[in-house]
Amino acid sequence: MSHPTSTGAELSFEFFPPKTAQGSEKLRAVWTQLAEVKPRFFSVTYGAGGSTRAGTLDAVRAIRSAGHEAAPHLSCVGATRGEIEAILEQMRTSGIRHIVALRGDLPSGMAAAGELAHACDLVALIRKATGAHFRVDVACYPECHPQAKSARDDLMNFKRKVEAGADAAITQYFYNADSYFRFADECAAEGIAVPILPGIMPIGNFSQLARFSDACGTEIPRWLRLRMQGYSDDLASIRAFGLDVVSALCERLLAGGAPGLHFYTLNHADLVMEICKRVSARI
Repeated sequence: MSHPTSTGAELSFEFFPPKTAQGSEKLRAVWTQLAEVKPRFFSVTYGAGGSTRAGTLDAVRAIRSAGHEAAPHLSCVGATRGEIEAILEQMRTSGIRHIVALRGDLPSGMAAAGELAHACDLVALIRKATGAHFRVDVACYPECHPQAKSARDDLMNFKRKVEAGADAAITQYFYNADSYFRFADECAAEGIAVPILPGIMPIGNFSQLARFSDACGTEIPRWLRLRMQGYSDDLASIRAFGLDVVSALCERLLAGGAPGLHFYTLNHADLVMEICKRVSARI
């Protein structure tokens, strides 16, 4: 599945909102460095139940004021329609033109999803309230969302988000390129024609990555897990091998027609910049 653009592959980078002044200064240094590779946009995540809403918008405004395109994440779980409409108006008046729309996670202790139970409901509300003002990206899962009843059901959930008005999609991260290409083929067969940006997670701390992956349902191939475990606490070897693995993954994705790469940076620039350097011939 190919979605070529006039400027080649589209790069984007995801951050989480900093909680301290020191974190904000560090993030500014990170996005300044990543801006050197001319990304299409930066995105900023949104905590469970909107718990980082102010921090998300503050970070987006700071990135935009530095002259870069930035997209806040917006999740609907636990929120009312009125609350979402008010946030959309706040974003619109701030000059924001791009949103990553997600269902999100329920905060601990909250039992009900609220008036908007699914991401497709959020996308439909964004379109009803703001028309075509925003570019709306949604999430998708080449290896299937961990809460989905089946891979088919998960694909239909994605299709409903696109039919509600999504412009593009960003995948959960993965390490098996075939899972992306298979998913892209299944989407094409269903008439889903939006660009699908593969989500890329650099490997810097393998024990942390293993915990993330177990929680979100991402498969770490057995050969990769065993090789990483063999390095034990040799962080230099983990980083070096991880760079080789993820750079090769990115090369294969771009060579196979992926429209770009969306990096989960964890608010660090060094590994991402090295990967971009290695695949620069395809960007």
